[in-house]
Amino acid sequence: MTQKFHKFWLGITSLVVASFAPVFFLGTMISTAAPAEWTMDLLSWPLDGVENFEASTTRFLSALTGGFLFGWGVCIWFLRKWVYDKAPEETRKAILFGVLAWFFLDSLGSITSGNAINAFFNVIILVIAVGPLWRPAKS
Repeated sequence: MTQKFHKFWLGITSLVVASFAPVFFLGTMISTAAPAEWTMDLLSWPLDGVENFEASTTRFLSALTGGFLFGWGVCIWFLRKWVYDKAPEETRKAILFGVLAWFFLDSLGSITSGNAINAFFNVIILVIAVGPLWRPAKS
């Protein structure tokens, strides 16, 4: 992989991370919670319609989740834009380890909360988000 392709892929990574933010933002209001409910239903397979965002604490957690994911996605985007050319390997490692940290804690939390299937979905997201960033680029 080239540094140019890594830089391109960091844009993909930022979009993958930030793409979940609007869904969880919509979960903050009962009238628009359906996409978040469906997403949570999918990630806690099987699709059974059990998940709901009626509790104010669930909507608040959805706000926090959406905010963190949006901020993290924006951070990755600007690391790509402003930092990568100055320190490509350090930027790649920082983002790679950040995604791996998310993967391990989210997957462990999913398993311990009785939603082990989400760890499988996390593997798919991990592979897409990391893509070629597993390996250093050739300069």
